[in-house]
Amino acid sequence: MYQNLLTKIKKRDIVMRLVIALAASMLIVYFYPHPESTHYNYEEGRPWNYAKLIAPFDIPIHPDSNTIRAARDSLTAKFVPVYQLNQLLGDTVVRELPKSPGNNYRDRVARQLRNIYAIGVVDAETREQIEKGSLPKVRILDKNVLSEMSTSGFVSPRDIYARFDSTVTEPGLRQYISAAKLAEILRPNIVYDEAESRRHFDYDYLTLTADRGVIQQGQTIIDKGAIVSPQDFTNLMTYEAMLKDSVTKDSKSDWLMLLGQFVYVVMLLVILCVYVYIYCPAIYTNIKSFLFIISVVTFFFLMAVALNTFIPSGIYIVPMTIVPILVLVFFDGRTALFVSTVTTMICAGITSFPLEFIFLQISAAAAAVYSLKQLRQRSELLRTACFVAGAYLLSYIALELLMNGTFEGFSVRMIIYLGVNSLLTSMAYVLMFVVERLFGFVSVVTLVELADVNTPLLRRLSDECPGTFQHSMAVSNLASEAAKRIGANEQLVRAGALYHDVGKLVNPAFFTENQHGVNPHDALTPAQSARIVINHVNDGLRLADKAGLPSVIRNFITEHHGKGKAKYFYITECKAHPDDVVDPAPFTYPGPMPQSRETTVLMMADAVEAASRSLKEHTPEAIRALVNKIIDGQIADGLYNESAIEFKDVPLIKDVFVKRLMTIYHSRVTYPDAAGVRHKDSQ
Repeated sequence: MYQNLLTKIKKRDIVMRLVIALAASMLIVYFYPHPESTHYNYEEGRPWNYAKLIAPFDIPIHPDSNTIRAARDSLTAKFVPVYQLNQLLGDTVVRELPKSPGNNYRDRVARQLRNIYAIGVVDAETREQIEKGSLPKVRILDKNVLSEMSTSGFVSPRDIYARFDSTVTEPGLRQYISAAKLAEILRPNIVYDEAESRRHFDYDYLTLTADRGVIQQGQTIIDKGAIVSPQDFTNLMTYEAMLKDSVTKDSKSDWLMLLGQFVYVVMLLVILCVYVYIYCPAIYTNIKSFLFIISVVTFFFLMAVALNTFIPSGIYIVPMTIVPILVLVFFDGRTALFVSTVTTMICAGITSFPLEFIFLQISAAAAAVYSLKQLRQRSELLRTACFVAGAYLLSYIALELLMNGTFEGFSVRMIIYLGVNSLLTSMAYVLMFVVERLFGFVSVVTLVELADVNTPLLRRLSDECPGTFQHSMAVSNLASEAAKRIGANEQLVRAGALYHDVGKLVNPAFFTENQHGVNPHDALTPAQSARIVINHVNDGLRLADKAGLPSVIRNFITEHHGKGKAKYFYITECKAHPDDVVDPAPFTYPGPMPQSRETTVLMMADAVEAASRSLKEHTPEAIRALVNKIIDGQIADGLYNESAIEFKDVPLIKDVFVKRLMTIYHSRVTYPDAAGVRHKDSQ
């Protein structure tokens, strides 16, 4: 029955992982470039990486974007605007002049105005353009006849008034001009016609940007390896647009292409799952770890799609090296490179140059993993960013020389993109904390911060339980050295050991290392004493939860005694009732048993360090006998039965404990008494 239950659980786990991988595959394929959107990936100024493309139908040759932009700029600079001419306005203005009985002032002013209006009067804005030299001529529309006219003689109403004011000296005539209020009656007879100007501009623009011909069916659109020129780029865009709208397009091939994309993505994710299953069983068996691996691949693919959609070649801005950094921080370098390679292969399907993208990203990922190895400080990410930038630059230079054989094809935009990419690598530090909160992981950086004795909980332990704090420090050093020897997580053991006894903060005086002559257990029964001592595990959990310690640290609190007994009080109770069978339950820790190599090492170190303080002689023989007795006793009690530790690790751990304890308790040289020694200064 138990075997059947295990089989059901195993099948359920497999199905769950398959569902996660399948969901990720469907999401990725959904955002892949579909057949109706594009058939080719290409970029202006780069080689055409496909076979020679033959036109399946006639394709009009539209002018390229550079030609269109140049035509618009040229037309804007040379365009002559259209103005309307009102030939009768001069006579209208003259009729509005007041009469001047007894003199000929009105006739004299009228004669000059007719002469001026015959040349042309424009508004102040037009006159300002003429003075700046930006309007040397205009086109005059008069009775549907369009003719060009020089603007050299055009004046504004203000110019007319100023001319009269500066040339007329006769007092009577000046008074007449003033009374005539020329400023109110003078109006331009040549007026800008915006509608006609726009119509003629659009007509000239369409003439300049008309199609340049036709690529006839069977002609070459572009040859393999040819550099995509601006005109080639426009022709390819036209071809794809026409192909998309073609009613003769074979829908069956679209489904086959979609199927190919799905198989491609599924195969890559299956390869990743197989790798994790064979080489990283700890990741495979932990559903959160497995979900993290699949999620990081999917997330960075979606980021690549988003940037590539809104920014030309924006995929090169995506900091893909964060993928191996995150995996390295929480797992190992080999897995980091493998996950990064799978992510790169998936993203390559949406790039214009897949081989170039793959080479750049794999080079950068290798540089990131090599330079980082294990993240302990934030400053190490800056060094990694420099390594990544160097790898990108060298790889890009190699690719350009390989494909083009010249330095002339270097793209400044690509260099900028890769530089921004390298700088964004430092964002891995922020994402680390997001991953820790979402998946419950703990990075080495967090462990280093937790191991800082100035954290509030450890500071409180140092102040209120100095004996326990010194014991925890000693156990931390002892256990971390043993963990390093057997290849376990040294930093995790160091941090976990510092917190394993924080529960003693609730009743510090009931623990030997904090006592000073008075033992409160003398007034209690063994069962009562055992309950208080055993409760330091649950008390520690409550303090850990309040301090927000991660679960991997809380495991050290719950597992460092496993389901062992508080032997001192249990034996005392047995001796006090020799004729009775003592129930061991009140004297047994709640557990669970140590599950990991790290918590097992802590259990060993905790017991050995505490027992070593009671040795009367700290000779190598006595220390080795003590270590063997403690650890062999725990093995005999079955405390390691659920642990991942191996038998070959036990002798190595014992050897480390013996050497460290011998160093701690080594004998010091007795200094001779200096009494009676005469110094040179006293002579």
